[in-house]
Amino acid sequence: MTHSPDPFELELTADLVVRAYQAGIFPMSESEEDPDVFWVCPEQRGIIPLDGFKTSRTLRKALNKHTYSIRTDTDFLATIDGCAHAGSERESTWISPTIVAVYAELFEKNICHTVEVWEGTELVGGLYGLSLGGVFFGESMFHRRPNTSKIALAHLVDRLNAGGYSLLDTQFISDHLQTLGGIEIPRAEYEKRLHSALHKNGNFNAIDS
Repeated sequence: MTHSPDPFELELTADLVVRAYQAGIFPMSESEEDPDVFWVCPEQRGIIPLDGFKTSRTLRKALNKHTYSIRTDTDFLATIDGCAHAGSERESTWISPTIVAVYAELFEKNICHTVEVWEGTELVGGLYGLSLGGVFFGESMFHRRPNTSKIALAHLVDRLNAGGYSLLDTQFISDHLQTLGGIEIPRAEYEKRLHSALHKNGNFNAIDS
């Protein structure tokens, strides 16, 4: 993982974030308490091929049997808060108030989107990320019930395929994402795919929600 030099040591704005993503770079904070951000451009980039999403038998059963409501773009702040804090395995978060404020602005601009899993009036899982051209840049996901983050991701993959996207960026690859079909590709290969996908016109709302 590498941190970028100037000119990205600037005040974080929505426009700057968009330009950074278009260049293959994304921001993070060291901790929730840190108002500053650093810029990341991994040597190996995580993606989930949109024709290669894997569902285990358990996940297929959950997708077929669940009674949750799947919604998009109804509660950004609750979704990003869940990504920052849900789950006892999280000792800290990189999602700082600075990050929240800028991505909330991107949400208002219809660039940032959420996939939300609801149980009645309770948000029990979800994810958020940015949509630019034919690329969805996944930022983070969370669950408060078994499999609800995976259910959100499966819905996202269906939505992106329906909407003509060609690249789902996960930034990094975890063991969890590998079980779902996530792979790593070298930065140069990622940049080629990114350049091509940015020239497409993905429709995040191709599936009604």
